[in-house]
Amino acid sequence: MSKFIDELKRVSQVGSQPMGFRVAQTVPQKPRMLLVAALAEANVEGLADFVAGADAGLVPIHTPGSAKTVHKISRAMSSIPWGGWLKEAGGEGVKSVAGCDFVVFPSDTALTTLQDTGVGKILEVEASLGEGLVKTIDDLPVDAVLITSEQEKENLLTWHHLMLFRRCAWLLTKPLLASVPANITASELQALWAAGVVAVVVEAPPQGRITELRQMIDKLTFPLPTKRKAEPLLPHISGEGGTVAEEEEE
Repeated sequence: MSKFIDELKRVSQVGSQPMGFRVAQTVPQKPRMLLVAALAEANVEGLADFVAGADAGLVPIHTPGSAKTVHKISRAMSSIPWGGWLKEAGGEGVKSVAGCDFVVFPSDTALTTLQDTGVGKILEVEASLGEGLVKTIDDLPVDAVLITSEQEKENLLTWHHLMLFRRCAWLLTKPLLASVPANITASELQALWAAGVVAVVVEAPPQGRITELRQMIDKLTFPLPTKRKAEPLLPHISGEGGTVAEEEEE
């Protein structure tokens, strides 16, 4: 089982307690947003300083060679789980992801590509994906969802972004990740958390930025994550109907 997926699920469920009178055996943990460092290219050089503070690392996969590099990186830096990010829907490179802890892949990836790999699966989707398609993701054999969106402005977040992220959080029960720029601020991180995002993926930040972001996240106070799935509306029963029902019971 994927270590990173286990951590994602733990963060998504933190604060929840089992129903009933049994006393919980574990002490509730403080909510903490996860941080993923995404490399611009598959390269083993200088990784220690680059990913310091990250909860996981992510390496792009274009070719069989880059897939093999993920294995080398995971062995060289085993302190955090490493995943592969499929940048193309097909190709021979995706057949070597079995050595990764998890894999991120676009929705147009062939079904035969990731069968029986034994790794955690994170589906990459656009934030603007239609509501009907978003709902179907919960029934797919994937472990989490990475939300991506076009960043037309210098700063990532707009109110429209938050609306899209929150909509996905309402429609899904799977953990949500979001791809963000390296210059994201503390207030934006808290807004993402409030919108339902439990982990952020920072692509190709300058050296030392991941450490700064970790320190920033650790200083923030995150409320317990909330999930709300869309529920069917029940028909409203008027007061007169209730009176008639009571008379019939008598």
